[in-house]
Amino acid sequence: MTAQNEEYGRHNVFSDSGYFESTEATERNLVTDDDDDDDYAPARPSTRWHGGLDFGLLILRLALGGTLGVHGLQKVFGLFGGPGVNEFARQLGEQGFANQTTLVSWLGGLAEVAGGGLLVLGLFTPSAAATLLSVTAMSVYLTYRNGYFLGAGTGYEYHLVLAAMALGLLFTGPGRISLDVNTPWRRNPVPFAFLGLVLAVGAVAVVIFVFR
Repeated sequence: MTAQNEEYGRHNVFSDSGYFESTEATERNLVTDDDDDDDYAPARPSTRWHGGLDFGLLILRLALGGTLGVHGLQKVFGLFGGPGVNEFARQLGEQGFANQTTLVSWLGGLAEVAGGGLLVLGLFTPSAAATLLSVTAMSVYLTYRNGYFLGAGTGYEYHLVLAAMALGLLFTGPGRISLDVNTPWRRNPVPFAFLGLVLAVGAVAVVIFVFR
């Protein structure tokens, strides 16, 4: 084994990424030139984690967290031309909410602000993604009777895309460009994802059966 091959193994295999490609296996997987037994070329691991995945997850986090965070600021504080909490409460009343519409408005708006901010930072990502999943799933529930396509702004396709992004990030984790980089839920996100999914479904069920 040459120094060059040892350097390759150190920089291209990540044991904490969830992809279990060992250095020893990589060293054994060598292609030998027929003309020179000492000329080794290490095979490139096909399942190894790479920086492009981390950057892609960062883009998804910024897009989803930023979008819903701004929506939350619109709903709660009336920023960026938003309705503010009182108008948002009135809109919820028109959508079938009969109890504590102001409370639901605050909860929904603050959930978007807090969940969006945490997701952008990549901090407590399972909680943030589950929170945004519950909010977007609730939006899908409220608009699915209007049809799938946006059309006149009444379809649920937009909310469904946001919910799918939140669900995906729940299972992938935030990536290594995040404040969660050294946490168990970044290294092994799936158990935390199932817990977050259960909590998100439970939150939607409580809002539907208690406040509508």
